[in-house]
Amino acid sequence: MRLLYYTSDGEFRLTENSIGNDEVPDYGILSHTWGEQEVTFDDLINHRGENKIGYSKLRFCGEKAKQNDLHHFWVDTCCIDKSSSAELSEAINSMFRWYQNAKRCYAYLPDVSSNTLGEDGESLRRWKPAFRNSRWFTRGWTLQELIAPASVEFFSKEGEQLGDKQSLEETLHEITRIPIEALRGSPLSNFSEAERFLWAAGRKTKCEEDEAYCLFGIFGIHISLIYGEGRLSALKRLLNAVEEPAM
Repeated sequence: MRLLYYTSDGEFRLTENSIGNDEVPDYGILSHTWGEQEVTFDDLINHRGENKIGYSKLRFCGEKAKQNDLHHFWVDTCCIDKSSSAELSEAINSMFRWYQNAKRCYAYLPDVSSNTLGEDGESLRRWKPAFRNSRWFTRGWTLQELIAPASVEFFSKEGEQLGDKQSLEETLHEITRIPIEALRGSPLSNFSEAERFLWAAGRKTKCEEDEAYCLFGIFGIHISLIYGEGRLSALKRLLNAVEEPAM
């Protein structure tokens, strides 16, 4: 696992080597939807990317982590060397645990504004319709990013906190149909495989195989990645692994 940290001159750097499980310091983690011009692993290694749109999300996550006295943070766009199939496979199979172990999870919603005021000058709940329709709730990967962490803090595009998984649990349940017990951290084994598959219904991923791969943590399984196998083949392998009797 690689983490980001601030240098003394205020720049972002990656930890030099992949950190072992017993050596991981406390860290914050970003939950978001990918957009144009994301900062990549290659960008950071070559000290570039500051002019990309996605750089603001790194700064957002880093600042929130710093406010919470966390010196390290993790962002999926740039903390994984995706040119290494072994590293990518390890990352995807470990992703649920990485979100679960994060001290703070910051969900950044660029399609939700907290600056919409009513005639009375109050913004309270004015952002709720946009929140309910946020793209964040339609993506495959954000399902585990909602369930795995003990707490998820939601932020508007202006960086204002809208609430967290606890204060918004009724709204989150209404949007996702995920039981409140699951949102509160009840073991996923308490819910049937069929119910957990329903939580993912309608969610999409950029790569078709990721519709299966993004559910590894939801079912507590680890299988190899075969990009190019297609959606149906990936889902079939996922189903086989889910149905396989525990040894």
